[in-house]
Amino acid sequence: MRLPDPALLVITDRRQARTPIADIVEAACAAGCRWFSVREKDLGPQEQVVLAKSLLPIARHLSARLMLHGDAALAEAAGLDGVHLPAGGDAAHARALLGSERLVGISIHSVAEAAKLDPVLVDYAIAGPAYETESKPGYGPALGAQGIAAIVGAAGVPILAIGGIGAEEVPELVRAGAAGIAIMGAVMRAGAPGEEIKRLFAALAAPVQ
Repeated sequence: MRLPDPALLVITDRRQARTPIADIVEAACAAGCRWFSVREKDLGPQEQVVLAKSLLPIARHLSARLMLHGDAALAEAAGLDGVHLPAGGDAAHARALLGSERLVGISIHSVAEAAKLDPVLVDYAIAGPAYETESKPGYGPALGAQGIAAIVGAAGVPILAIGGIGAEEVPELVRAGAAGIAIMGAVMRAGAPGEEIKRLFAALAAPVQ
């Protein structure tokens, strides 16, 4: 399954959001983002489905892909475009449930985890934290560009970097081999999410030095 291009995945977190999630997704879509994942794990299963379904019309209007962080069965129930699994998640089950036409991603934090990725089951992985981050403290030491490069070298699928990333950090992550980035806090907390998306796109498109 081909990833959206450019590979910029916006992950929701309504607890950090300065405005309603729907408004942020709409602004990001208008700025060109075509890939989102609902990550609201404090909500009950049905509440997650309801929230995801409420965002689908926005995504569909501009042919963006909308996924869910967590349970493949919930992504299926909401009619989404895929699921992003936590580290150690059952990719075989997710692939069997969602089929070959929807995205299955997974979080990883080490070279050892990267080496175990099966490209038949997983379309991409998110590696992090790349840098110190406010959004997800406690996920281990920052990998840095060198750590991301090592994970890219061990993985058989595209790697997105996550954690403490702003436009200034993107070029070195691209040089490290990252296929793209996943963003949560920088967009959720932005006063103008669309402008933040544009800055990230410009950084992703900059020639690799």
